[in-house]
Amino acid sequence: MEVKRRTARSLVQRLSSVSEQTQTEAICELRLISKHDPDSRSFIAEAGAIPYLTETLYSSSTVAQENALATLLNISISNRDVLMSTRGLLDALSHVLRLSTSTPATVQTAAATLYSLLVVDEYRPIIGAKRDIIFALVDIIRNSNSPARSIKDALKALFGISLYPLNRATMVELGAVPALFSLVVKDGRIGVVEDATAVIAQVAGCFESGDAFRKLSGVGILVDLLDPTTGSTVRVRENAVSALLNLVQCGGEKVVEDIREMGTGVLDGIAEVAKDGSAKAKGKASMLFNVLDRGGFNGVRDPRFGFVLEQAA
Repeated sequence: MEVKRRTARSLVQRLSSVSEQTQTEAICELRLISKHDPDSRSFIAEAGAIPYLTETLYSSSTVAQENALATLLNISISNRDVLMSTRGLLDALSHVLRLSTSTPATVQTAAATLYSLLVVDEYRPIIGAKRDIIFALVDIIRNSNSPARSIKDALKALFGISLYPLNRATMVELGAVPALFSLVVKDGRIGVVEDATAVIAQVAGCFESGDAFRKLSGVGILVDLLDPTTGSTVRVRENAVSALLNLVQCGGEKVVEDIREMGTGVLDGIAEVAKDGSAKAKGKASMLFNVLDRGGFNGVRDPRFGFVLEQAA
């Protein structure tokens, strides 16, 4: 262990060199060590590497920037508190996400680093308070030229941000809803659609989402996703149910009526999730049905949920 500690200190000392080549070589070595030797991550952090790596994110050297980001991501796996306590780290990550000259690799690693930090509950409101980060992530997913990997990493980061309820209104304000639904409607890649609907389900859990969803017929899109004939995966259908449930819980009777207007066919999709979904999804499907069925779903009760299919008296 002492050898690893001395190696980390030696490499970190080289980060303060006046030679950019020496700095870059040290960063590349730190990336490899932090990737292949988990124990070294703490030693690298303890040696004071994080401020140097953070500053390198503003470098014009693509090689230095990419390797610094990868090192930060590796360290974040087991030393998230050190990263979050480093002044300027979130601003530096935001810079990479917003920089027009950033390579796909740097964008993906920056988003992945944010997602790693967002695993910790206490960090979600802190990161969510950085509006420029949310805006940058939304911009990535709505840009048709973004690579699929960049979109998926951005979606994962947005999902982590959306897990903190008070962040959802900010996401709506910054245009997340149309960007997310555009992916669902136009993208078609299973992984992207699954991740997009997972974020949609979380964002639906705020009052502001009602109007945002209504402007682009979001309820109709979610109902369509519940139809097994559309080819939606089980996960997508589960996310659709979760989104609709969150919508009705936050939007009240107005949203319930929007769903009811879609006709009784919506029950088919809910029933499928109640039957074949995960335990958590089954519970949400039952809750959603109960909300829709209060007083009868357009006068009809469904036997799949223990009701008799007949016109209400």
